[in-house]
Amino acid sequence: MAIVRYFVHSVILCCLVAGPAIGEQAIYDVRDFGAEGDGKTLNTHSIQATIDKCAAGGGGTVYLPPGKWLSGTIYLDSHVTLLLDAGSTLLGSRDPNHYAHPRPSKGEGQQTRDFSYWSLIAGSDLKRVTIRGGGTIDGQGSAFGWKGGRRPKGIYLENCRDVLVEGVRMRSAGSWMQHYRNCDRVAIRGIAVFNHVAYNNDGLNIDSCRDVCIDGCMVDSDDDAVVLKSLSLSPCENVTIANCIISSHCNAIKMGTESGGGFQNITISNCTICSPRYSQVTYGRQRGLAGLALEIVDGGTLERIAISNIVIKGVSVPIFMRLGNRARQYDSSKPKPGVGTFRNVALDNIIATDTSSIGCSITGLPGYPVEDISLTNIRLGFEGGGTREDAWREVPEKAASYPESTMFGVLPAYGFYCRHVKGLKLTNVQLQTAAPDQRHALLCEDAEDVTIDALDAGWSPGAASTIRLVDVRDVQVRGCRPKVGTDLFLYLAGSRTERVVLMGNDLSRVGRIAELAADVPSKALVQFGNYLADR
Repeated sequence: MAIVRYFVHSVILCCLVAGPAIGEQAIYDVRDFGAEGDGKTLNTHSIQATIDKCAAGGGGTVYLPPGKWLSGTIYLDSHVTLLLDAGSTLLGSRDPNHYAHPRPSKGEGQQTRDFSYWSLIAGSDLKRVTIRGGGTIDGQGSAFGWKGGRRPKGIYLENCRDVLVEGVRMRSAGSWMQHYRNCDRVAIRGIAVFNHVAYNNDGLNIDSCRDVCIDGCMVDSDDDAVVLKSLSLSPCENVTIANCIISSHCNAIKMGTESGGGFQNITISNCTICSPRYSQVTYGRQRGLAGLALEIVDGGTLERIAISNIVIKGVSVPIFMRLGNRARQYDSSKPKPGVGTFRNVALDNIIATDTSSIGCSITGLPGYPVEDISLTNIRLGFEGGGTREDAWREVPEKAASYPESTMFGVLPAYGFYCRHVKGLKLTNVQLQTAAPDQRHALLCEDAEDVTIDALDAGWSPGAASTIRLVDVRDVQVRGCRPKVGTDLFLYLAGSRTERVVLMGNDLSRVGRIAELAADVPSKALVQFGNYLADR
């Protein structure tokens, strides 16, 4: 018989979160449908038959006991839990012909349609679906070594509600390990991902979803690790990411690049980011690209983002924020998108060490500033080594370029390069370099309403200046105590520079407080309340 056993109600409440809320729940063992866990027998039809029987009976649990269960694409159904017991491995077939056979799918108010997707586990228009247990999903993605073209993902779920993925280990997909698209109420807890065998080996992709909780996960991937995307005009919104350990040869935590709808109401907290330790790079860099990458380039809106309590070690660039204009279309019936919106972002308690010499950047476009950004209690350590030539180089706009933390090359500031920004607040920001660096610590260009409070920046012999401001308006620099030996603290340039206030700083150990370029209006800088006793 297909239905071989039941869990009592107390066990259901503890373990089978996606099943019926009350009553006993049926357990369907794949062995009862002819599956063989020898790692050689193709079990696609047997596992699918188990899922179909479970769904036809009103839902329950499809059980994979210890063993190696080889399969092509299997399609989940509503009210079904796929339970991988400890010691069980769902193996993806190495034969591309075993993927994406069509299955009927029907959402609320929709016609039945054939749904097929290149993924080991797939589902569309489902309710209350769960993947959980102590077992492993192994896509055997090394069999799909080509770049471009169709390569199977590990998990693909679209238009689903009440999704739980919990406890399982995932490894070696043909491309992305997981892709959740246009789903509502998604919980991903306690999973461990290692994805390093093929191109585009992302770890976890949330695409145009709502009400998402990601907690206690370990994600180590070649391509971007934990990624929010909007491959549509619907934003990712109401998302929390917490208590995760994340590693990537590309970007560890990222919003973008695909950003048609944007990202709204996002919190990220209590996460550790580090360079990959157990893999060699395919994309990106061996050490990884960005720790935190926030990007809007396809016309969407990024707003109400709070990121706190993050530690980062060894990546190339700890923080990267970009408003660009790649303007990719996600709906051919609508006009090409204009420049999007990037605003209301708060970063607090970020510590990064052993990062490269590139520096961090926060950049908008002319006439389209990044708005209302606060950086509080930030401590960043860089390799250093920048030259005075680097300090004065022009940075191209690259409005339509693919956004990446390395896109501008070595920046003229070793700490933060900020251009086309409005409403920027830096409070208790500490910037240091391991080797001497002659660049500015902080450079703001075409910036308005800027507060620099208690900046603590290292100084190297021959450095250009601690702070450089170009074409800025309404700036306050206060509470700073430049290091002993600092030659020039503040350099102003640009004919549009006005209302720069230097107040309440300890400037007693500075060689020169400020220097104004010839094009700066004479009344642009006001100084008062600064400590100058030793001068």
